[in-house]
Amino acid sequence: MEQYRKQRKRFLIVWLMLIAVICIGIIALWPPDAKHETLQEIMLDGVLHEENRFSLFGLTVNPALLSAVIMTGILLAAAAVIRIFVIPRFRMVPGKFQVVLEKLVEFFGDMAAANSPHKPKFVGAYIFSAGVYIFFSTLFELLGIQGVTTEGASVALPAPISDINAAIAMGFLSYAVILGAGLISGGLRGGLRVLKDFSLPVSMSFRLFGALLSGLLVTELVYYYVSLSFILPVIVGILFTLLHAAIQTYVLATLVSIFYGEAVEPVKKKGKKDKKHE
Repeated sequence: MEQYRKQRKRFLIVWLMLIAVICIGIIALWPPDAKHETLQEIMLDGVLHEENRFSLFGLTVNPALLSAVIMTGILLAAAAVIRIFVIPRFRMVPGKFQVVLEKLVEFFGDMAAANSPHKPKFVGAYIFSAGVYIFFSTLFELLGIQGVTTEGASVALPAPISDINAAIAMGFLSYAVILGAGLISGGLRGGLRVLKDFSLPVSMSFRLFGALLSGLLVTELVYYYVSLSFILPVIVGILFTLLHAAIQTYVLATLVSIFYGEAVEPVKKKGKKDKKHE
């Protein structure tokens, strides 16, 4: 047993030394002109997508829109398959997938019931849909799907929600849901109560965009420098992506359910004061 441990230790040391030699050789022999873009240009393109454009149905669009179309199609197809083929086969003793699905629905349902106790059903369905879209849209970049730009270059498609337009659209859609709930529940007075928080869609949009963009920029920064571009980008990229996916899904769902609950909360009528004097 002791001899086996010594052999395994030697084998591990040899492999680590071999990996170190390969990394040092790659760094030493790396051509100095391998980078065609500066770090500033890479980060600017990660925000504005002005360089790498794609053709979609005859229109020139940024890569995030193409990612959004692909991600939406995947989610709709998955939802149809689950509803038609999986849910009818649910059993009293659930399997693993049924447990995961039920826990996911229960999580958003409990959040809606806690933050919006008066009318939790609709907001529960909305935050479930929005949360699933944000989570899997953030994980989309881990797939590394390649696309060909209008200039013939091949680039990896980014996360759909990393584009400022997608973040703004999600923020204003959530605000429209809250405003609609206020109008339906409280009429014009309820709508005016929601309109007071006019900064809500802006704050939600930029919170979502900023958090996801920070992960993208950190990953690009790590990939850019050769000395950091071995093993570390995999760890950084996956951790940042998973962390942002979970946090932003939870934050948006919580904010929407809270503001929705305030919008549909019945207005307490003040009792009339007795004007009679003793």
